[in-house]
Amino acid sequence: MQYYSLQNHQHQVSFREAVIRGLAPDKGLYFPVEIPKLGKANFIERLEEYDPLYIACKVIQPFVGDDIPEHHLKQIIRDTLSFPFPLREVEENVYALELFHGPTLAFKDVGARFMAGCLGYFRRGDEQPVTVLVATSGDTGGAVAAGFYDVPGVEVVILYPSGKVSELQEKQLTTLGRNIRALEINGSFDDCQRMVKTAFLDDELQAHRPLTSANSINVARWLPQMFYYFMAYRKVKQWKKEAVISVPSGNFGNICAGMMAAAMGLPVAHFIASTNVNDTVPRFFRNGEYEPLAAIPTLSNAMDVADPSNFVRILQLFAQNERALKASLTAYSFTDAETVAVMEKVFAERQYLLEPHGAVGYLGLKKYMQQHPGHTGIFLETAHPVKFTNVMPDSLKEKVEVPARVQQLFSLEKKSVRMDADYNKMKAWLMQAD
Repeated sequence: MQYYSLQNHQHQVSFREAVIRGLAPDKGLYFPVEIPKLGKANFIERLEEYDPLYIACKVIQPFVGDDIPEHHLKQIIRDTLSFPFPLREVEENVYALELFHGPTLAFKDVGARFMAGCLGYFRRGDEQPVTVLVATSGDTGGAVAAGFYDVPGVEVVILYPSGKVSELQEKQLTTLGRNIRALEINGSFDDCQRMVKTAFLDDELQAHRPLTSANSINVARWLPQMFYYFMAYRKVKQWKKEAVISVPSGNFGNICAGMMAAAMGLPVAHFIASTNVNDTVPRFFRNGEYEPLAAIPTLSNAMDVADPSNFVRILQLFAQNERALKASLTAYSFTDAETVAVMEKVFAERQYLLEPHGAVGYLGLKKYMQQHPGHTGIFLETAHPVKFTNVMPDSLKEKVEVPARVQQLFSLEKKSVRMDADYNKMKAWLMQAD
């Protein structure tokens, strides 16, 4: 499979090169030259007969091509899918797809582990290590830190906005040590992401310290998120139901992966992008103008993204056809007050504990289903509630179960480098750091 830059379709690279580069030299995100179609009769219609490993291999192999041998790819996927994605009934015809049963209790474990496996394979035997430079608004940092911990030939530098991630999220990305280092930036996630993107285009820095990205801009982080949707449909198909899916959306990588799965042939009736008050995409749907504003801190901090990188990929999926896009995707935004209210309501009525991002996803799903009755609905629970105990309503804090491995994390020492949102300062640090 070849990948082209969304800034210049003539610039094409292999899967291997797209993974190692992360971002094209012209700042464009990589996109596959073709979208493989999965056989309806012999695969989609028999999905419930297959095990998760077979499904994942079938889905991702066309995007990898010959760059990773089949037996190596199967082992990477086996390591990636070492935990379940249960579908829980919250109320009649409404289900939560729980994506927080991995090692860092967040949906990003899948993409981080898959990319770590790919990059580890590509870099085997290389004398000069590659640096994974990544910005996080919450869960990406911990997932990347865990996924790449002690991977030979790979160093990791994580940028995160100071005071804008939860205590547990911060502990997960600042306490591992060894090949994992954290930069605590005085600014927003968008500042962190801008600094990372600038670094990729800095020839002097790249010559001194080869870089790649583990954000969802990297195809190896983005594409394996398709697995969630196939696993959910596998369960729904057993019930002979078709679903609409609501995705809590920040950088729009997860929902873009879902829409890629649909483009491959997965039957999804409709997608809902549910955001907090950082509503660039919902506003775009209302007025046709893409106008990012300054990011606003919210309870659902991993979605505090004003300029979502992956939305350009969604536009490309629909060939920039706004009418076709709106036929497949609806976008809503919700306030913190609405988020808290629905968390309390759902627990009181259903004894199901939502975390803030899942709560936004639930709100979007319910709003769509009220306007379009008759559907089965799935919303994504993207992180364990324990990650957000500090922002939970007081009435729910004592309901949060704390896993033993989380209790151990709080006793570990945070190690980070505090830095202003100044690219030149970060570059100087990267040039000097060993």
